[in-house]
Amino acid sequence: MPEEKPLSIGEVINLLRDDFPDVSVSKIRFLESQGLIDPSRSDSGYRQFDAEDLARLRFILQQQRDHFLPLKVIRSKLTLWERGEDIESKTASKVESSGEPLSRSDLLKRSSLSDQELDDLIEAGVIRPLVDSTVFSSYSGTAAVEAKRLMDLGLEARHLRAVRLSVDREADLLLQLTAPLMRAKNAEAQAQAKDLLESSAGTVLAMHRALLNGELKQQLSQ
Repeated sequence: MPEEKPLSIGEVINLLRDDFPDVSVSKIRFLESQGLIDPSRSDSGYRQFDAEDLARLRFILQQQRDHFLPLKVIRSKLTLWERGEDIESKTASKVESSGEPLSRSDLLKRSSLSDQELDDLIEAGVIRPLVDSTVFSSYSGTAAVEAKRLMDLGLEARHLRAVRLSVDREADLLLQLTAPLMRAKNAEAQAQAKDLLESSAGTVLAMHRALLNGELKQQLSQ
């Protein structure tokens, strides 16, 4: 099997530009200076990228575009990526995947929230306990982790209420879509409703992400 021809930095940019319009020579050089990529060099000193370098770049750019992650966090995720592990499943809590509820102490430990911060999030309606303020759904774990990141950046619980209100509106929209199936009450209709909710939720998330990314980029370009 013939050895793959290495790619120049210009060829790499052309391959990535459709998915990442903002990619540039200076951005790739910056990522290299930060130690996130390490392409080989030709005898004349030009960068040479192989298929793994390209995949690594694509992963880094995707994390920046879709999750707005700082390079420090992306660097830690690269360790999992290099091992071929499922990044999303590693990011998500094992408790969440099992669907088991979380106690207050578990939620605080996992998110690093203080008692006051958690109380503020509950009061603002961002996180809703299942029982009093002592038992929480498995999904509250991830929500609490992300809320903590935003609060560390300077936002307050009251600001994050906007996220909860957006979620509530989107949930209402999808529940209207499945209402006829939910009213049917039989097992087949219930299964169809579940499948429809799961597929449409993914579509709404993708749409939400695209619109948010577009709006932020537009604001930054002004």
